[in-house]
Amino acid sequence: MSEYSNNHDEMIEEIKMKRELMINSAYSQGFTSEITLKYSQELDELINEYQKVMEQIQRPNDDIKFALKQMIMIWPKVLV
Repeated sequence: MSEYSNNHDEMIEEIKMKRELMINSAYSQGFTSEITLKYSQELDELINEYQKVMEQIQRPNDDIKFALKQMIMIWPKVLV
């Protein structure tokens, strides 16, 4: 399996390439051939890794939003 990149665009391209390999293999070798199943499993791993990376990117944004909401709720009490 290839080394995963943290670069969003590179990960998307790698997923697209693996998907094409899987589809081509399915049509030429059969949907249940060993190589097609191998490509399918590798594609699953790439997609899972992509989702993990995207989740990590989203989490800090959610934390910042939560902190800002708390600050907004506290400010009126401080100003009184």
